[in-house]
Amino acid sequence: MQTTSDMSMLSLVLNASLPVQFIMLLLVGISVVSWTFIFAKRSTIKKSLIQTRRFEDDFWSGGDLALLHQSISTRRAEQGALARIFDSGMTEFLKARRSGTATDVNATMDGARRAMRAAFQRELDELESHLNFLASAGSVSPYIGLLGTVWGIMHAFVGLANVQQATLASVAPGIAEALIATAIGLFAAIPAVVAYNRYTHDIDRLSIRFETFVDEFLNILQRQVR
Repeated sequence: MQTTSDMSMLSLVLNASLPVQFIMLLLVGISVVSWTFIFAKRSTIKKSLIQTRRFEDDFWSGGDLALLHQSISTRRAEQGALARIFDSGMTEFLKARRSGTATDVNATMDGARRAMRAAFQRELDELESHLNFLASAGSVSPYIGLLGTVWGIMHAFVGLANVQQATLASVAPGIAEALIATAIGLFAAIPAVVAYNRYTHDIDRLSIRFETFVDEFLNILQRQVR
């Protein structure tokens, strides 16, 4: 019973050497931050998908684009990424028409295109925020855990120098506490890698939808200025 108690997870962590405990604490911190970003990014992408689908339905319903633009401008922050891209292009297009430069089709279309491209890049940067942390956590955490394992095993074998007869019972706790660091490192890395790959795929699909809409909307605007 005593051996089982000494080999419990909590006991191994508490009895680990200070460097290994520090590495475990660092990995737990990375895991907590990763899970925070994972849940936050999941909510952001899901919300963006819903807003994009809603705006596409409104845009392709055949209504007046001027009225749609007016309704979006009054609540721009609540409309979603694609609606803000549309708002940027439509605002630039209407500004060119009011200023009298709409007679130059190329200049008018170029202004609307640049406005939407700039808005597109801002929205994409916002969607991709914190993904670099997940990528770093997924690639670095196993190595941090491995560092703790190497240190713990080295500490265990150094401790054997003071033991006259080395047995499995004397070396097992040190090796076990060292392997916990690798386990925590993998626990931090695997969800971060899975989330990064999934969210990158979802954002790429949103990016394609945004780019497709920009091209289609520019075609609509070009027909209006002819």
